[in-house]
This record gives sequence, structure tokens and C-alpha cells, in this order.
Amino acid sequence: METDWQQLQELALEEVEATLADLPAPLREKARALPVTFQRQPNPDQVRDGIAPDTLGLFVGPEHAYQETSLEPIPPQIILFLENLWEFSDADEEIFLDEVHTTYLHELGHYLGLDEEDLFDRGLD
Repeated sequence: METDWQQLQELALEEVEATLADLPAPLREKARALPVTFQRQPNPDQVRDGIAPDTLGLFVGPEHAYQETSLEPIPPQIILFLENLWEFSDADEEIFLDEVHTTYLHELGHYLGLDEEDLFDRGLD
């Protein structure tokens, strides 16, 4: 499959929805309230801010526990960089879906307050 942007978005959205459906109900409710957006790759501003150009996903905004008291100007959201995920998967659809699943859960973990070590311990690195 070529990197057709529309098809990558559709595949990623289906995988995020399937991942959400498998979450326990209380966690699923929190996760559904968190927007997921798709970008091809980190934009120049994100790269200037220190995000690596080959980053697969990113959580921005306040963590769930601090949302109500946060003065962050950015609402919380997960960004999945689909062209980076596609390239990381060597253009294999099955690997791409697995990486979307893992990256989404990794970034959701950040939203829920987990750090990199916590995520590594859960196999979400």
C-alpha cells in the first residue's frame, strides 16, 4: 500500500476505536473525552520545541488529574504522526496497526499520569 493519507487516517481511526472498545469502561470514558488528532509528521514548530522529527506520537496539554487546575493554554490531546508510524512499520499494514495501538496507549498513559518508566514496565515503550 502506498502512503495514501486518507487511507492511513481511516486505518488509524479504526485502530484507535478498536483499542478504545477494549478498554475497561471507566478508563474508556476518560479516553473518549481525550481528542486524538492525526498529523503526517511533527510540524516545524514542534521540532523547534524539541520534538524529534521521527516521533510516533505525542500527548500535549495537562494530565487528567490536573486538568481542572491547569493553566495550560493547550487542551489535552493525543497526536499520532501517521507517516512516521507508516515508515516505522516498513509500510506493513499489520505492523502499522499494531504501532498505532501501542503508540495510542503510550500517549494515553501520559494523559493518565504515567511516566516513561511506568510505560516501559507495561510494555508500552
